[in-house]
Amino acid sequence: MAKQQYLECGMAAGIHGVRGTLRLECWCDSPEVLAKLRTLYRKTPDGAFVPMKARASSVQKGMVLCSFEEITTREDAMRFKGTVFYADRNDLKLGKNDHFIADLIGLTVSDVSSGEVYGTLADVISPGGRDVYVVDDVRGGQFMIPVVAEFVREIETEGEGAGIRVSLIEGMRD
Repeated sequence: MAKQQYLECGMAAGIHGVRGTLRLECWCDSPEVLAKLRTLYRKTPDGAFVPMKARASSVQKGMVLCSFEEITTREDAMRFKGTVFYADRNDLKLGKNDHFIADLIGLTVSDVSSGEVYGTLADVISPGGRDVYVVDDVRGGQFMIPVVAEFVREIETEGEGAGIRVSLIEGMRD
């Protein structure tokens, strides 16, 4: 599976001030990660990614205030409200055992010992600050797996061995 070059990183939730600053809802690990990006991209209706240069960014109340070179007035900014912004994956640094959610969605989830296939990763949610995998069960329906070392044992996002290997406890799929 080819990895997406541009990853969703936030959305323009509103406008701040009169000089065209956008308030961005952050979809990154933290608002600080989003605020450090110097170039964000917006997607055109034909699927092309257009770069937008950040002039200045700061974090305020969990949101990112971002001024772009291309937006200089409140009226200009209004056109971007609701726009999803993307980051080039090369501009984001991952830790040793970190993965982009976009690279995990669609991976097969199987038992680390037996190889039994449980399903496919459908979503990653963070209800209480800790990630939870939502798996489309091969038996129908869905089940959830907290992303902790006790349950999620191995993750491989590329090649023949791509998949998520887990160790579930009794009743987890019920």
